[in-house]
Amino acid sequence: MKLITFESGGTVMAGYLDGEQAVICDKGPDASRAVLRRIQSGTTGDWPELGRLDLSEIRLLAPIPEPLRDVICVGKNYHAHAAEFFGSGFDSSAKEEVPSNPVIFTKAMTSICGPDDVVNGSLDPTGSVDYEGELGVVIGRKAQRVGKADAMDYVAGFVVINDVTSRELQKKHNQWVIGKGLDTFCPIGPWIATADEIADVEAMELVTTVNGEERQRAVVRDLVFDIPPLIETITATGTLLPGDIIATGTPAGVGIGHTPPKYLQRGDTVSVSITGLGTLTNPIA
Repeated sequence: MKLITFESGGTVMAGYLDGEQAVICDKGPDASRAVLRRIQSGTTGDWPELGRLDLSEIRLLAPIPEPLRDVICVGKNYHAHAAEFFGSGFDSSAKEEVPSNPVIFTKAMTSICGPDDVVNGSLDPTGSVDYEGELGVVIGRKAQRVGKADAMDYVAGFVVINDVTSRELQKKHNQWVIGKGLDTFCPIGPWIATADEIADVEAMELVTTVNGEERQRAVVRDLVFDIPPLIETITATGTLLPGDIIATGTPAGVGIGHTPPKYLQRGDTVSVSITGLGTLTNPIA
């Protein structure tokens, strides 16, 4: 099932995709939290139908526009990107090229926006806005002290994320929260595909383009730390809750990997596609 939150005629609704139609399962003032509630209930299937709209009649929003907490992110988690970031001069806190343990940080929940929403690059006073296409993992069950062997049992689904970043702010503040937490700097969508929809997670391919030019291409199996050890690491000392989102890291090809860097400019369009998860497209302002 492809879970969606959307707007039509000024009303926020939630439900799922069925071909070229949006199936309405919830609508009204609290519908923006309906997908989150569905995941928290542990029953993403068999959602009662209230009606249908053609995709041409709706505007997709972030599937979970109002998450419980900040997005949990993983840094330098593809081998080639770890090398390009380490050699870029912007990696101000690391002493090793490829991390020996997962690098975990968070991205402000207030940075979330949806498909086709404008990323407000003008908020970055340094003019160093960069893209990072990533696979997002949505947690479906409360998870504490989860071992690798059982980790995937706690996954509700998957979603496309663009971890938009101000490189200069990221470098200046050492910790990455400010450089990655600007408003609108976390596009998510267009839908959450439930785990049963993805037959082979490791074979999923990620492609990022800027104005139609391919910049990133990788498969999930290229991760330094794949999903089970990430869940094991995060839950070893803390708790993941249903609806939490983990951004698993970006592959090589980001703007700072070029000489000179290819930062995003006003008028650019970034698209991130992942097998089975659709394409997340956002203009830059």
